[in-house]
Amino acid sequence: MNNERMSRILLGPVVSEKSTRVADMGKQIVFKVLPDASKLEIRRAVEKMFDVKVVSVQVANVKGKVKRFGQTLGRRSDWKKAYVTLDESSDIDFVGAE
Repeated sequence: MNNERMSRILLGPVVSEKSTRVADMGKQIVFKVLPDASKLEIRRAVEKMFDVKVVSVQVANVKGKVKRFGQTLGRRSDWKKAYVTLDESSDIDFVGAE
């Protein structure tokens, strides 16, 4: 896997009540990832970008919601999220505060 693809796999962290609860309880971080990314690619991208040890990766395909825009119906895009479990000695600090 080349470095360009590895840098594009992670689209950003998912910030929600569930992802915050999962991060506090189980050392898991939730990321929005490319729809065609595999578990191995996600693991390597996280380990390289954040210099951490990844224990496991679980993925979920999220279906886009049907929304109404005035009189017309529209549909949001489908997307994929990854639950990345970190080693006990590893941690990712998105804030950067010390």
